[in-house]
Amino acid sequence: MIFKCRNCGGNVVYSPEKHKMFCPYCESEESEELQRSTSGDMHICPDCGGEIPLKDHTAATQCPYCSNYVILDERVEGEYLPGKIIPFKLGKETCKKTLRDKFEKSVFAPIDFLSEVRLNSMQGTYVPFWFYDYDVNVDYQAEGTKVRSWTSGNMRYTETSYYDVRRNVDINFRDIPVDASVDMPDDVMDLMEPYDYKQLIAFEPRYMSGFYAEKYNMGANQIESRARKKMMEDTGSLTKAQVGGYSSVRQQRNDVRVQDARQTYGLLPVWKYLYRYKGQEYPFYVNGQTGKIVGTVPISAGKVWIYTGTLWACLTAILAGVTMWAQLLL
Repeated sequence: MIFKCRNCGGNVVYSPEKHKMFCPYCESEESEELQRSTSGDMHICPDCGGEIPLKDHTAATQCPYCSNYVILDERVEGEYLPGKIIPFKLGKETCKKTLRDKFEKSVFAPIDFLSEVRLNSMQGTYVPFWFYDYDVNVDYQAEGTKVRSWTSGNMRYTETSYYDVRRNVDINFRDIPVDASVDMPDDVMDLMEPYDYKQLIAFEPRYMSGFYAEKYNMGANQIESRARKKMMEDTGSLTKAQVGGYSSVRQQRNDVRVQDARQTYGLLPVWKYLYRYKGQEYPFYVNGQTGKIVGTVPISAGKVWIYTGTLWACLTAILAGVTMWAQLLL
């Protein structure tokens, strides 16, 4: 499918800045009309008929011939229909400024690292996620102590009281996120958090126009263990927070029972900037909602040598000046 402008026929895209559909050709807003493919072949552009190269999990891409953004019907419907989405909040220009503000003081970065040409290659993509809900009951038992000390005369006394601590807690977890993309590194996506999950809204295909996207690579059951691990860690922290005022607490029982579990498929926004330098790739990822950046800046050996040479020349000049003044004083 593709969104066409009813006024000029151009490709209408979703604008993060305007929070609405926008035609970059005639600058009209909310003028989109959905045009579906009639060829039955997802590799064929529904607008120009060119053959689009696709990966196994591509859900939205850009036609290399007419540059229109195409959404693949078969990969956003049926079992691949997302239930929710956080639309992009940061556009490309804002994202480029965010990177420049962050790294412009990196004196050893290559000269073209933040060049306009390089940064224009940045791509916005929707990453597939599973969101897990858990309704949990925790039966907790521990031995708590309270220690009291006082002095009477020449004697120092310590009194230790022991308590049977019991808590029964119901905890409801909502939208624990786990990325379902084999192309996106798990550690990177963990570092990209947190997103503001209160801004998750019902999915609509129009939010994908103007961006790339993947359908989920792994089913909900395949990666549920990661969500459960997060849930168990948070359950432990929340339960311990219920037990306060003791000098020490020794856990005796902590039975966690999952009474209900659900999952929903959704998409989260990420900007990716891939910088290549001397045969090595340096990927940078920007949270498309908050602007949080994950990535390591490359170091230019030439800049290091120039900086070192300049510093050495300055030190040599200073030492020479000090020596000359010392000789004059003598």
